[in-house]
Amino acid sequence: MRASTSQNTVAPLPSAFDAESSGHSKKVRRLLFIAFGWLLVLLIGAGTDALFSVRRLDRASQEVSQRFTAHNRALGTIVVSVRVYDDQLERFLLQDQLQESAPAPVDITTKIAAVRAALANFPQDRDPEEQFLLAAMLQQLQEQETSCAVVLAWRSDLRQQRAYQFIGQQLIPWRTRIFELTAQVSSFDEHKLALENLAVAERFQSLESRLVWLVSLALIAGILMSLVCGWYILRLERQARQRYQALARSRLDLESLSARLVEAQEEERRSISRELHDEVGQSLGALLVEIGQLSKLISPDDRVTQAQIAQIKSVAETAVKSIRDIALLLRPPMLDDLGLVPALEWQAREISRRSDMEAEVQSQNVSENLGDETKVTVYRLVQEALNNAATHAGAKNAKVTIAQNSDKIAVEITDDGHGFDPERQRGMGILGMEERVRRLGGTLTIASAPGKGATVKAELPLGRIEAP
Repeated sequence: MRASTSQNTVAPLPSAFDAESSGHSKKVRRLLFIAFGWLLVLLIGAGTDALFSVRRLDRASQEVSQRFTAHNRALGTIVVSVRVYDDQLERFLLQDQLQESAPAPVDITTKIAAVRAALANFPQDRDPEEQFLLAAMLQQLQEQETSCAVVLAWRSDLRQQRAYQFIGQQLIPWRTRIFELTAQVSSFDEHKLALENLAVAERFQSLESRLVWLVSLALIAGILMSLVCGWYILRLERQARQRYQALARSRLDLESLSARLVEAQEEERRSISRELHDEVGQSLGALLVEIGQLSKLISPDDRVTQAQIAQIKSVAETAVKSIRDIALLLRPPMLDDLGLVPALEWQAREISRRSDMEAEVQSQNVSENLGDETKVTVYRLVQEALNNAATHAGAKNAKVTIAQNSDKIAVEITDDGHGFDPERQRGMGILGMEERVRRLGGTLTIASAPGKGATVKAELPLGRIEAP
């Protein structure tokens, strides 16, 4: 079974409203794209700026901490060196009283050199205040070195006499002065560390404020974008709803038009069939009667005239038969007089007579009082399917099964033709069948494949049953 695949499609012309709406939508999409791009750039810029700022602040904090640690370590080295030198010098001065081994003068000289080295190794990133305090410590160290050189040259008896005096009047005050200076340097470093930490904290606070401002700006922009997007989505939804409603109305209008066309077609077929049967058929019948009367008036011996009359009579009889067949194909009277099943059986006999295909009709519980629309739809459906099977599919056998139950009537037409692809080959015949079935609220399925025949199934809800 195969239907002609030629179709006429009409492309809808774009209206001025659609063109204007499309242009406005393009502008809105462009604005949204620019706004989203700007928001994305803002977020990326804020994140990048925050990342680099945090890295700079972390590096500055580490530098402050490292500077304080280095200064504190240098001060600790100075304090330790001073304590070691002070201890060594006291032991040297009091070696006779302590009665223990005393360090040699060269050891004391080494220890005071260590104090000088500790002062020299103080980090060079010094502030003026630190430089002033370190210079004072160096001056104290120089004075101590001079006094130490004198002490180291004392004889044993002189050392015993002046040891306590030197320790009390020079060594202890010198040590105290050195510790005071280191304490001042340490206090200054701690104060500077506090200031630098405060500066870092202020920078962190500035960064926090800037991030809050950027995040707030991004949030406001996001809210505005959300509002714009929401408005745009609602607008698109409204347009889609309007277009869907217009499409639905157009579909209803097309279905209504199609229904009217089908009704007009059936009415025209009924009218043409009646005209052919009543007017043309009767006229040709009267012509045959007149020809019969004419043949009686002519002498049987006039063979030439009798032959011409016989030829005219044969042509008229053929015309009557053709007119009768055309009238029956357009609208068989038995569909109205006898019902659906007899009309289908006649259709099967006619298709078998006019082609090489044998058609069979089987029915089950089919009422004789079906509504006119249902009868016409089933009849045209079977007519189209059988014609397609005989004409296009080259089928040798076809079977029509029609069954009725309480709420629907089912029709199935199968053939053994060479089949077709229902998805790709959808001609006007198939479209017409679908339109008729859909108009009555039924369903139509076509199962076929190349070389495997075809099966057409339709289920129609039962409409109004006519009274007998």
